[in-house]
Amino acid sequence: MKFDVLTIFPEMFSSYLRFGILGRAIEKGLVDVRVVNIRDFARGRHKTTDDRPYGGGEGMVMKAGPIHRALKSVERVNGKTHVALLSPQGRRLDQSIAWELSGWDQLILVCGRYEGVDERVRLTCIDSELSIGDYILSGGELGAMVLMEVISRLIPGVLGGERSNLEDSFEEGLLEYPQYTRPGVFQGKEVPPLLLSGDHEKIRLWRRTESLKRTVERRPDLLKKARLTPEDKMILDSLRKNPEGS
Repeated sequence: MKFDVLTIFPEMFSSYLRFGILGRAIEKGLVDVRVVNIRDFARGRHKTTDDRPYGGGEGMVMKAGPIHRALKSVERVNGKTHVALLSPQGRRLDQSIAWELSGWDQLILVCGRYEGVDERVRLTCIDSELSIGDYILSGGELGAMVLMEVISRLIPGVLGGERSNLEDSFEEGLLEYPQYTRPGVFQGKEVPPLLLSGDHEKIRLWRRTESLKRTVERRPDLLKKARLTPEDKMILDSLRKNPEGS
């Protein structure tokens, strides 16, 4: 997977790209990230990338010219490139969208700033708009970082175990079950004895039940799109009759 990130603050990415899952993926050659400074494509002595909006109003708008020229400078993967603008008006990112985007060989991510970008950028340069949530950020850089990590986790070889990404929260539309590790007792709280039993089938059923229970309690909206098995539906019926059960 190749990511090209267009931003006026390339320095924000220098540390992020050296650590964690994405940093290891880059070291392995599974992911390639290039950060493009939009200011390098601005004209004039001051390299201005924004201006006042036509029609008046508060704030500044990113100019179309520098973004357009920056996009033209990016070498494209033939037929396998998708250009996305990080924008609060875009589709809200979820795991299904992440899988959809992971099918491209190259993603070009345009990071908006200020009051947004000139509408003509949206109309002539952008394939889609993406948002990471219904809240306000100063720009699209953090959104681009989130997007790159979410997608990179889906690339074969990036995670240690082949099934690691399939067992994450949201992958099946459910929240993940509680996790425990050593010591066996912490602050007076013990690890559930069943997890120490060695009975893999009972452990599997306990984890699935806890996953469903946690989703019902914290994110019941997810159940509308979750891939539920007949066993899941039986567990949910039992939880509705006995909410404290597990």
